[in-house]
Amino acid sequence: MKNSSFEISRRTLLIGGAAALAMPMINRKAWANQSLVVADPGGPFGDGYRVAFYDDFTAQTGIEIQGVARDAEPTAQFKSIVETKSYIWDVCTITLSARLILEKDDLLEPLNLPAEAVADVMPEAVHTNMLGTDVYSTVLAYNKETCPNPPKSWADFWNVADFPGRRSLRRNPLDTLEIALMADGVAPQDLYPLDVDRAFRKLDEIKDHIDVWWTGGAQSTQLLESGEVDMIAGWNARFQAAIDNGTPAELVWNQGLYSIEGWGVPKGSPKADIAREFIAFCAQGKQQAKFTEYLAYGPTNLKAYDFIEPDRATILPTSPENLKLMSLASDPYWLEHRNAATERFNGWLLR
Repeated sequence: MKNSSFEISRRTLLIGGAAALAMPMINRKAWANQSLVVADPGGPFGDGYRVAFYDDFTAQTGIEIQGVARDAEPTAQFKSIVETKSYIWDVCTITLSARLILEKDDLLEPLNLPAEAVADVMPEAVHTNMLGTDVYSTVLAYNKETCPNPPKSWADFWNVADFPGRRSLRRNPLDTLEIALMADGVAPQDLYPLDVDRAFRKLDEIKDHIDVWWTGGAQSTQLLESGEVDMIAGWNARFQAAIDNGTPAELVWNQGLYSIEGWGVPKGSPKADIAREFIAFCAQGKQQAKFTEYLAYGPTNLKAYDFIEPDRATILPTSPENLKLMSLASDPYWLEHRNAATERFNGWLLR
């Protein structure tokens, strides 16, 4: 499913009903004195998830949640936990690409979530062994003061004559190849499988005009914040942090690429049943709305927007007006082709 739009309808009755249905098995007395260790990326994620999920789940069930920070890429941790049966945590955030890697090695518990619990969650976020809870996007950002003629597409980013300014792209083929193809006129729904040769031909046109090839999210924020570049491709929440700090920048949602992260449970976890109850709780729109105060990520349950202030909603990827302009990046494609594309991309940079 490449594009999605969502319709928000009857507020309190439907959301209250979904909340009740989402946790049909919860019994506070039955779960007394139980606990879960939940691994998240830390930082603002830890704060946002504590308010959105951890504290309220404990209040409703009596199950204590201990939040811990995971590795930036937790697949190796997952593998070690399952193989050694040393379950240092019971639930962990994973991306769609990590889910595919873990699924291939049979490292994830099935979630068996009832259909009614995820009825309002975007279909791309619901899997047998993962529930996506938030959406992040790769978008174009530009400085409003130094770009009086604002770019509105990747073709504009490539058009150095009509849209002058210092430019930056990610030093990675992921998203960058898709961006190049869209700049060359490929429709988002026609991106995959990628025409890699065509993408590199298009990258040849812009290569000499890229002032910085960024390698980390913090660097991308700094590039925009410091004014070192005037337009840049990167992650929406990183750029929003710069805007929140006073940078006169604007995000372009058109032709953005989004992906999803959420919860997975290590295979064989002795607390898998409690973990499933926690994950079902996290599917609720009212709960997901709470983390958006801390993170500029979009909830996967679009009913959450009934609880999000309109001004805040406009900066989130799954706001219907933004989501309809973007497409879902293909993690299955990149699982198969990432190594070859990375090798070719790194060689191309050195030419």
